[in-house]
Amino acid sequence: MRVIAGEFRSRVLKTLPGMDVRPTPDRLREALFSILAPRLKGAVFLDAYAGTGSVGIEALSRGASRAVFIEKNRAAMLVIRENLRSLGIEDRAEVAFGRTAQLVARHKADIVFLDPPYPLEGEYSATLNALGKTFEQGLVIAQHASRFALAESYGGLVRLRVLKQRDNSLSFYGPLAD
Repeated sequence: MRVIAGEFRSRVLKTLPGMDVRPTPDRLREALFSILAPRLKGAVFLDAYAGTGSVGIEALSRGASRAVFIEKNRAAMLVIRENLRSLGIEDRAEVAFGRTAQLVARHKADIVFLDPPYPLEGEYSATLNALGKTFEQGLVIAQHASRFALAESYGGLVRLRVLKQRDNSLSFYGPLAD
């Protein structure tokens, strides 16, 4: 897996062997960051269910000032740290270990990206409901299987758009307007 664009373009990232971590496909990642481009410069990006950290690292590469990675798989957490170290950006990142639904509200971010393992469909509502209670401004993006429909709203978050690419979809949420 490689960083697609920006400061670390073409740099190779370490991945985990096996099927425990499902990386976001390059084409979907490129579409995501084309949409996020106007919001990234100086933003704090939270990569929930971070896996290898590729999405958060891509955000840093493209101008985010800081990234927070949340992961509950110890092996994946170590890979994230190794990838950050190999790029020399540990000082621009924080890696949190634990359950995302419990940790996500503790970290302030401008953009939150969440991509739980597809078989754990309950993680979407748990995390989006936690964010819906505390997220006041910015954007929340959930990557999910296209066959799995997310709700129109979660607490104070309302869906703004859906981008579908084959078996993957990105649902974009923002705070309800006052």
